[in-house]
Amino acid sequence: MKFKGPLIVVEDLARSRKFYEDILGQKVILDFGANVTFQGDFSLQTKDTWMKFIGKTGSEIVSGSNSFELYFEEEAFDAFIERLDTPNLEVLHDVTEYPWGQKVIRLYDPDRHIIEVGESMAGVVRRLIADGLTVEQTAARTQHPVEFVKGCLRKA
Repeated sequence: MKFKGPLIVVEDLARSRKFYEDILGQKVILDFGANVTFQGDFSLQTKDTWMKFIGKTGSEIVSGSNSFELYFEEEAFDAFIERLDTPNLEVLHDVTEYPWGQKVIRLYDPDRHIIEVGESMAGVVRRLIADGLTVEQTAARTQHPVEFVKGCLRKA
């Protein structure tokens, strides 16, 4: 068996599709009308069709539960943050830097599904090295092997 990716239910497919394309830069690879699939293999499904698929009423399908997120990584994290000055965009929390050095921000999509956008770990490595950490210090800070850190520097 092979996992094929998450599907999230949305009230307004056009509104949600615009969010994922315009804000997160995602590309649609399949459009079935009531369902769209993006590169990276996650899909949006209209709530009305989803209710029919699973035999539930609208009140039984809850958005904004804060118990699920879609996680994305961004190479140009700081540039992404600058582009977030968008009306009606609901940010769950501002940019946070975690102990392993990665910067992340969480926001809500139009149906209040949590979206996390994190700085790519390769980007974290390059930033920490530029800030003066050694390869070994960077490996310790990021909790990644030294070989991973060296690989990130070779690809830079």
